[in-house]
Amino acid sequence: MVLAHLGLLLKKVIVDLCVVPIGVGVHLAPYIAACETGLTEAGLKIQLHPNGTAIEGEWEPVFQAIEACHQAVHGMGCPRVYTIVKINTRTDKEQTLEDKVASVQALL
Repeated sequence: MVLAHLGLLLKKVIVDLCVVPIGVGVHLAPYIAACETGLTEAGLKIQLHPNGTAIEGEWEPVFQAIEACHQAVHGMGCPRVYTIVKINTRTDKEQTLEDKVASVQALL
């Protein structure tokens, strides 16, 4: 993605992904596991947390993996998938998932 007015190329992205399968009952772990498997197979750095997954990687592979997650969940018979995606990009420096956590923990 290019920010033309800044002349910047956004390559790296940190995403917080929350996938909610709808219409399959309350036991969602198998669907989330399918997504996690796909994210791992895509070679992305991920951190599963109680309400979703943090993902670090290049823009296109991250969003291709999110699409593949939807395909996997639908392929398991889920009629509807609701997803929340939070996107974090920076142009001033490189930052990892661990960097973001460490900056807060340093203040505790």
